[in-house]
Amino acid sequence: MKPIFMCTNGARTYKPADKMSDLICDNYALLQVLSRFGVALGFGDKSVKEVCEMNQVDCDTFLIVVNFLCEDGNRIQDHLKGLSIPALMDYLKRAHHYFLDFQLPTIRRKLIEAIDCSQENEVACLIIKFFDAYVHEVRKHMEYENEKVFVYVGRLLEGEKTEGYNIGVFARNHDQINAKLTELKNIIIKYYPGGADNQLLNATLFDIFSCEEDLDSHNRVEDYLFVPAIMELEKEAR
Repeated sequence: MKPIFMCTNGARTYKPADKMSDLICDNYALLQVLSRFGVALGFGDKSVKEVCEMNQVDCDTFLIVVNFLCEDGNRIQDHLKGLSIPALMDYLKRAHHYFLDFQLPTIRRKLIEAIDCSQENEVACLIIKFFDAYVHEVRKHMEYENEKVFVYVGRLLEGEKTEGYNIGVFARNHDQINAKLTELKNIIIKYYPGGADNQLLNATLFDIFSCEEDLDSHNRVEDYLFVPAIMELEKEAR
């Protein structure tokens, strides 16, 4: 799957002195990164460093995430230098909130509006059933991270040790959650009968594709930035 964060700036690596607006113009998907770091729009021609300072965001961590996503995961070890684990955890928590409380409920509302949900329409019922099952998986996945993984890391940062658990347990069981979403897309594309509001259904399908790609990028940040950083923290604790 082609990442939505592939930038149009060639091999350029963003730096603190670059204009924040340039990041967004190079790749509008980075708006999601701004939001998940709590950065509001309206920053004019200010630099990345200035905008981060205005919003009390760790600039190094912000740029690590941006450059990692834009470079499609190249030179992963270079991205760990200067990473703030608390700042990255806050970013991941905000992402969870966005998926669970905004994006997925919005897609569900649009799906219901776009398709005929009467009892006679079995395909429509199957679509909603598949979507709800997918959301259940995503919620279970993210609530485990919020309630188990992030709590563990918070205690580790405070110098506490948790016997019988380490970040490797999470990494080994960090399952992909997009299988049901792929099935849902196939049902809509291949089998949904005509007569729906095609413009709204196509727009909703576009949102589903975008959500899938966004979740894939989110998982890569967890796998290739968060997990290695916590492994290093565990080594220091030992």
